[in-house]
Amino acid sequence: MKISLLEPIGVSREEIEALAAPVRAKGHTFVYYDTKTTDAEELKRRSEGCEVVMIANNPYPAEVVRASKALRMLNVAFTGIDHVGLEACRERGVMVCNAANYSNQTVAELAVGLTIGLMRHVVPADRAVRSGGTSAGLMGREIAGKTVGIVGTGRIGMIAAKLFQAFGAMVIAFSRTRRPEAEALGIRYVGLEELMQESDIVSLHVPSNASTRGMIGRAQIACMKPTALLINCARGPIVDSAALADALNEGRIAGAGIDVFDSEPPIPADEPLLHAKNALLTPHVAFLSQEAMQRRAKIVFENLLAYVDGHPVNVCEI
Repeated sequence: MKISLLEPIGVSREEIEALAAPVRAKGHTFVYYDTKTTDAEELKRRSEGCEVVMIANNPYPAEVVRASKALRMLNVAFTGIDHVGLEACRERGVMVCNAANYSNQTVAELAVGLTIGLMRHVVPADRAVRSGGTSAGLMGREIAGKTVGIVGTGRIGMIAAKLFQAFGAMVIAFSRTRRPEAEALGIRYVGLEELMQESDIVSLHVPSNASTRGMIGRAQIACMKPTALLINCARGPIVDSAALADALNEGRIAGAGIDVFDSEPPIPADEPLLHAKNALLTPHVAFLSQEAMQRRAKIVFENLLAYVDGHPVNVCEI
C-alpha cells in the first residue's frame, strides 16, 4: 500500500519518520512532502497511486479526489473536513477520517485570549508604549461579572465555558443538543436571539455546515448590546462578515475577535473586517499550539495504523 502525507502537520520530520516507522514495518510505502501546495495538478501528482492520502487544512478538492483512482482513505489532520471534496468522496466511496478533539483546549484558550485582548486593549496598549504614549484612553473591562453566551456546547464550547466561568463570568448557551454536563455547571440554555441580547461576550463554537452558515447575520448582530463582543474561533462562514464590519464601524457593538474568515489567509484586501473598527484579527491560529500539533500527529498516525489493520477509527459521516 502506498501512503502519502501531502503537507507539513506542525511537527518535525524526525517525529514524522518515527510515527511512520510502524507503517513501514508492515511493508507499506510512506512518502512525506514537507511543502504545502494548492495546485490541483501537483496534488494529483503527490496522490498518484496512493490508497491513503494524509492532509491537514490545505484544500483537497473534488477534482483531485476523482483523479486519484487508487484513493480509498483520506486521513485529515484537522477537525473540520469542509476543505475536502466530500461529494467526490461519496461518489467514489472514499473513507474520510479526521483528528477530532486534538485542538479543543487550544481553540478555547484563544477565544478567551481574544476576549482579554479586546477588553484590556492589549494591541493599542502595546502601540502606545512603543510610540511614547500613556494609558490615556485605555480603560479596560473585566470578564468577571459579565454574561458570556456560548454558541455550541460541544467539546470546545464546553472548555471555553469552563474557562470563562473560572474568570467569574455567568455562562448561557445555545446549542442544537443540550448537555447535562453544561446544565450541571449552572449553564442556562436559551434561544439564539435571547443569547445575543443578553450576552456581553458571544463566543462561537459550531462547525460550518448547511445549518450554521450565516447563522450570525445582520438580524442576530442587531440584537447585541452596544458594549458586547463577538468572538469567532470556529469557522468564517458562520458569520456575515460584512454585517459584522458594519456593526463595528457604526459602533453598534464594541468589538470582535476573529480568527477565521470565508477563505484561508492570506485574506483578500477587500475583506470587510480588515477595515473594521475594534476588530482583533488572527490568521486562523486557534488550533496552532505545540501541544495540539503533537496530539494531532499522534491521532492521524493512529488513524492510519487502524485503517491498515482493518478497523478504521475516527471515520466521518459524509
